[in-house]
Amino acid sequence: MVSTVATILAFIIALIISTVIIYVVVKLLGETEDIKTALIAALIGTVAYTIVYYLLGTSWIAALIAGIVWLLALQYLYTIGWLKSLIIAVAIWIVTTIVGWFLPTLMGPL
Repeated sequence: MVSTVATILAFIIALIISTVIIYVVVKLLGETEDIKTALIAALIGTVAYTIVYYLLGTSWIAALIAGIVWLLALQYLYTIGWLKSLIIAVAIWIVTTIVGWFLPTLMGPL
């Protein structure tokens, strides 16, 4: 069983990694906001996915709804349109996937 401290530590590490990835991607795509905006985007994404998955389970519909909420958050935080928020989200997903190959688990081998 995973302890509360380990869970909180894993959340903080994942949040830091997500924030850095979001910050780098949006900078590469020409946005000028600071890292605080990336942190807020990471938090909103985490909360949106957590709530939607809790309510609807792990399904394509839940992923779609949470993804739309996150796109809306990106649009609001970065003052961009649907297309650019989608491009940013896809780029973040690709970079996160690549980073995940090098950091496969936070808790060590299974």
